[in-house]
Amino acid sequence: MTIRIAMWSGPRNISTAMMRSFAARADCAVSDEPFYGAFLKESGEDHPLGKETIADMDCDWQSILRTQAGEAPDGQPIWYQKHMPHHMVGPVDIADMPDHRHAFLIRAPERVVASYKAKNELRSPEMLGFAQVRAYFEREADRTGKMPPVVDSDGILDNPGGVLEALCIALGIMWDPAMLSWKTGPHPTDGLWGAHWYDKVNASTGFGPPRGDLPELTGEYRKTAEACREDYEFMCKYVIRP
Repeated sequence: MTIRIAMWSGPRNISTAMMRSFAARADCAVSDEPFYGAFLKESGEDHPLGKETIADMDCDWQSILRTQAGEAPDGQPIWYQKHMPHHMVGPVDIADMPDHRHAFLIRAPERVVASYKAKNELRSPEMLGFAQVRAYFEREADRTGKMPPVVDSDGILDNPGGVLEALCIALGIMWDPAMLSWKTGPHPTDGLWGAHWYDKVNASTGFGPPRGDLPELTGEYRKTAEACREDYEFMCKYVIRP
């Protein structure tokens, strides 16, 4: 029986480092944003390497869903799938994944804005997915009658072993210390877009040091972060701790 883990987050939430962490397990396959190509094709968003991504990926929503609900690559018992709710603009969503174990990764909006604007044009709070993450969390909680696990990026960087062990317990899988380190450079399971977005994680061999104070933002960037804060603080109430 395949254990499918759907980890939902917005962009720039150390989500690729989390994917690296799970990929370091000997018992785990990973998928990098399998609905991203379909999102780009459906939405018409102009993202770096967008056309190349569409050409490289399965962009049929139902076909992708069937694949993600099937057996894990290489017959692995655990399948970690990196997903983003704001990509789910087609005919499928979290309700179509009842056999996944859902979890949520969050990060302070000031850090997300500062990181995102360095890589791509930031036109609206919706591009960061905070409201969509909260909506998916609430829907999954309503469906199951219990709160899905939530982890905060700063908490992971402060205590990666403790938080990841707590996450594994919440997901019903064994903790594996191998999750604390990985090989440097691009990985074969990375999406094609990693050439633009993954420079820092490609240079890493593990989780980075704890972050300092929140970055100072001005103008529209500050307003964007403020627009996301209520949803972030709502999710913070459910963060699991070591």
